[in-house]
Amino acid sequence: MKKKNRYNVAVVGVGVVGVEMLRVLSQRNFPVGELKVMARSAREIEVDGRKYAVQAVSPEGFEGMDIALFAGTEGEKGAAVTYAKEAAKRGCVVIDNGADFRMDPDVPLVVPEVNGKDVKKHKGIIANPNCSTIQMVVALEPIRKKAGLKRIIVTTLQASSGAGKSAVEQLKAENAAIAAGGFNNVHVYTERSMPQQLAYNVFPQIGGFTDCDYTSEEWKLVKETHKIMHDGKIKVSATTVRVPVRTGHSESVYIETAKTITPAAVKKLLSKAPGIVVVDDPVKGLYPMPKDAEGRDETFVGRIRRDCFVKNGLWLWVVADNLRKGAATNAVQIAECVISCSK
Repeated sequence: MKKKNRYNVAVVGVGVVGVEMLRVLSQRNFPVGELKVMARSAREIEVDGRKYAVQAVSPEGFEGMDIALFAGTEGEKGAAVTYAKEAAKRGCVVIDNGADFRMDPDVPLVVPEVNGKDVKKHKGIIANPNCSTIQMVVALEPIRKKAGLKRIIVTTLQASSGAGKSAVEQLKAENAAIAAGGFNNVHVYTERSMPQQLAYNVFPQIGGFTDCDYTSEEWKLVKETHKIMHDGKIKVSATTVRVPVRTGHSESVYIETAKTITPAAVKKLLSKAPGIVVVDDPVKGLYPMPKDAEGRDETFVGRIRRDCFVKNGLWLWVVADNLRKGAATNAVQIAECVISCSK
């Protein structure tokens, strides 16, 4: 891509992630020339008081576009399967938030704070990682560079919005049903997008079950971490849990480092790292929480403490807005990396 003052950008998809992409482009003052919004059908939408004309997506719609942000879907084939290569053929750099290209060896999988230079390897398509992977590797990369990583054990507590607008509506409707008629009344609401009741409940399944009885979401944390960090030897084990939170994923992360590093040194290291905010004063009740991360682009880290029984063992609590840093913001940051590498 040639260096320009302005870049023509297409946003494909107007669900919760697509809307957030439009918001982030504006808030980060991305150098947009022409902005084109596409979805399955033509319509008009409004985001933060600004109206956008949405056109039906087609291969021809990518003519003259420099960058295409595909909002993507989890758990099903996204629009990028049909249109990404068509866009790339027309000289457009595709940044896909869906899962379809993430493990393709010819497609870089990028978190700018970790492996931003990998954008230079793209052949027209760059993949945005899974939301839970993004915040974890942002928090762990400074530690990996300083002390090495041998093992990661992570339990994610993932918000309803990670499964899309319909899951958020399910949580809202179930809460209303319980408030109106008690816990037995929740069964009145039958339009579920989640496999289990979400209100006043948690369940340890995100995605379908696969190898070793891991879910697909759990394997994403394993495989994507290896690819992003360029280290397939890190032992990664994950449990992914859906919780009744609107937006904001939380993670309990246990690591074993190759070299000894103290919690104080980790706090100092992370407090200076790009994209990270350390919130760590449990005595005063200060630690990352999803309600505080919502609408923010940073990854928040706290509860940094050593394992009393393992020499190089450490615990961290990591929280981020899954729609922003976990999806839209990371995609726009990738686009920023692309243009910074332009000649």
